[in-house]
Amino acid sequence: MAIVKKSPEQIEQMAAAGEVLVKTMNLLASKIRPGVTTLELDQAAERFIRSQGCEPAFKGYRGFPGSICASPNSMVVHGIPGSYTLERGDILSIDIGVVRQGWVADAARTFAVGPISPIAQRLLTVTEEALHRAVPQCVAGNHLGDIGHAIERYVEHEQGFSVVRTLVGHGIGRDMHEDPQVPNYGKARSGVLLEEGMVLAVEPMVTVGTRDVRLAADQWSIFSADGTLAAHFEFTIAITGDGPRVLTPWHEADGGGRVAA
Repeated sequence: MAIVKKSPEQIEQMAAAGEVLVKTMNLLASKIRPGVTTLELDQAAERFIRSQGCEPAFKGYRGFPGSICASPNSMVVHGIPGSYTLERGDILSIDIGVVRQGWVADAARTFAVGPISPIAQRLLTVTEEALHRAVPQCVAGNHLGDIGHAIERYVEHEQGFSVVRTLVGHGIGRDMHEDPQVPNYGKARSGVLLEEGMVLAVEPMVTVGTRDVRLAADQWSIFSADGTLAAHFEFTIAITGDGPRVLTPWHEADGGGRVAA
């Protein structure tokens, strides 16, 4: 495992990519409504990202055809934007990556499309809260397992939903996926020691039912195995001398005002 730590100046570069990402996420949030296709959202995202002098990190990555991932309902992640038309009551996970001057930021949110069912709303609330509970664990001197333990304990033991085990977060920097992998489950005080300069994409993926998933025929889209609803929330987080720094603070930009740490 080769973990690449970042200097304060490099973290600032990643934060600048994150600023563009948050603006992109807010743009899409304003467009998510019944009747809109996921391709229309993808096109809007790509136009805006490129207008800022940046590149969509996912476009062409390992052959992925979209600029964003758009994953409705029981699809957990990696949805290819296309003809799917949003309907009232859907939930939609949007995952965005932005490259600015060679540095990558990555984040995701799951949105309600109009009024949604009580179980769908609870899923969104729990998954987002799990991410916020992970942030304070991203401090030098903690271990990687502390992040996953915080997510797993809250989601499974307190809320009764399931954490997907086979999909994980990751280190991030000049490359989209760097070491280490960041599981959303684990034992406290176990795993890699967290150090100042590490930057992690932390991204709980949660289902109402089973933790098992299945890969679709397109070889990208991943669904909950039992067809139950799934949600996905993600931050890019830097471990700094002043504590965790969320480099993709979509929770602040939309008025949420959550204190990250």
